[in-house]
Amino acid sequence: YPEFLPWTTAARIRETRREGNHVVMLADLVVSFKVFSEKFGSRVTLWPDANRINTEYLEGPFRRMNSDWEFADAEEGGSEVRFHVEFEFRNRLLQTTAKLFFNEVTQRVVQAFERRAADLYGRD
Repeated sequence: YPEFLPWTTAARIRETRREGNHVVMLADLVVSFKVFSEKFGSRVTLWPDANRINTEYLEGPFRRMNSDWEFADAEEGGSEVRFHVEFEFRNRLLQTTAKLFFNEVTQRVVQAFERRAADLYGRD
């Protein structure tokens, strides 16, 4: 992620294990935005048969944080990606800052993933 995702300064997968029909990873990210820099840990669950990824917050600056990714083939080719995230920071200043910049951050993150997919898989 640090290679292509804005504001992500470090990433580490602490553990990976298979549990039946899915894979669970424990991962850490360090995110820096403006004057803030925070590390947080998540449980990332990959559901290959369902084309889905879920993340659950474990530790760090949030009161709560969960996200869901769903992938589907698009009719005209390529893929359709649905992303949903819910979060709340423990720190009121971080929460206020996140609300102010949420749309900008979301757009830049989506664009970064689109560019990364194009780099890895081509633009067609």
